[in-house]
Amino acid sequence: MTKKLFIKTYGCQMNVYDSERMAEAMGAEGYVMTDTAEDADMVLLNTCHIREKASEKLYSDLGRLRPLKTAKPDLKIGVAGCVAQAEGPEIIRRMPLVDLVVGPQTYHRLPDMVAGRAPAVDTEFPTEDKFDHLPKRKALRGPTAFLTVQEGCDKFCAFCVVPYTRGAEVSRDPQRLLTEARDLVERGVREVTLLGQNVNAYHGGDWTLAQLVREMAKIDGLERIRYTTSHPNDMDDALIAAHGEEPKLMPYLHLPVQSGSDRILKAMNRKHTAEHYIRLIERIRAARPDLILSSDFIVAFPGETEADHQATLDLIREVHYGSAFSFKYSARPGTPAAEKPELPAAVGDARLQELQALITQQQRATQDAMVGREVGVLYEKAGRLPGQMVGKSDHLHAVHVDDANGTVGDLVRVRITAASTNSLAAVRL
Repeated sequence: MTKKLFIKTYGCQMNVYDSERMAEAMGAEGYVMTDTAEDADMVLLNTCHIREKASEKLYSDLGRLRPLKTAKPDLKIGVAGCVAQAEGPEIIRRMPLVDLVVGPQTYHRLPDMVAGRAPAVDTEFPTEDKFDHLPKRKALRGPTAFLTVQEGCDKFCAFCVVPYTRGAEVSRDPQRLLTEARDLVERGVREVTLLGQNVNAYHGGDWTLAQLVREMAKIDGLERIRYTTSHPNDMDDALIAAHGEEPKLMPYLHLPVQSGSDRILKAMNRKHTAEHYIRLIERIRAARPDLILSSDFIVAFPGETEADHQATLDLIREVHYGSAFSFKYSARPGTPAAEKPELPAAVGDARLQELQALITQQQRATQDAMVGREVGVLYEKAGRLPGQMVGKSDHLHAVHVDDANGTVGDLVRVRITAASTNSLAAVRL
């Protein structure tokens, strides 16, 4: 009899990709996906440790699953991802309804764990490549796909748990990545986003990310390439040049800076200065003038003064972003910053509101500047209105297009006719 699997994914695009691969691993064991936990024979919570109160959110969700487990004693409940890696057997100790705990480097062992052929807790950093043990990717849901090319991080930023939950930087073999990309294209994918915790640190043998991008651009049918997330210290000359020379590499870059204060950047162990970051942006924009930038910011990091905060706002004004992710600092257990006293919550709240207001202003100005321009849009789904298609522009803007003849997977030229803070309207040319 067919069994049903429900996966709840928290956090980043890496987790979205991992959830897809876990679904494929369990699909080989006869599981099919379902949209509700109530309908499932197995529930997987794929967790993220980056966001605030990640553990508390997990335990809250597990508490909501307790009545379902009581009603369906045979229901399997698993916890995966970075909180699983960080807390391991403690999860089952606190929540006995959990049947298995698996880290982000061992989810290829899920079928054996579910079948009882492997321990119920597996948070190792195995020597074998998990990608060698995963089944071939199945039918995809649309014309875009994620492709993990690099995992882990060696940067050890003072606020970040990734080096502890994902391990050291590891890059996948470039030929295997090219094979997987070709397979995705054969299945209808037209845009691939290359993923990594520190993706521009990719080194597959003597290949850099720039070389990987250029080789993937040679694949017939693959029309668009993106990558995320990057570190300023790994934006080398070759990758900057690729932005200016490779038309399939889209004019959008997410490049986290975190702070505009050199004093705070040093405390964060970021190993770059605000000046270095600004000069880097100038070089990238010289190579690709129409590039739109996104970034990450943390406000109220331990020890941050009002002057440090104003330095961050000054950097934002100088760079000008099309979008950004911003957060109030919250401690992650086991990280160096967690040992330092935190600023008052009211200070962090006020600084976050001020920063987000500035980012929203820049985002809206960027959107408004798109009106009248011609851009490419890849249709991902039908819109809510008759004769409407929805997709992403070259610059990763959500675009609603009047196109009664459009179909999912079409890559079309459009003219932007109107803008709001979060989306654009267009007509097909």
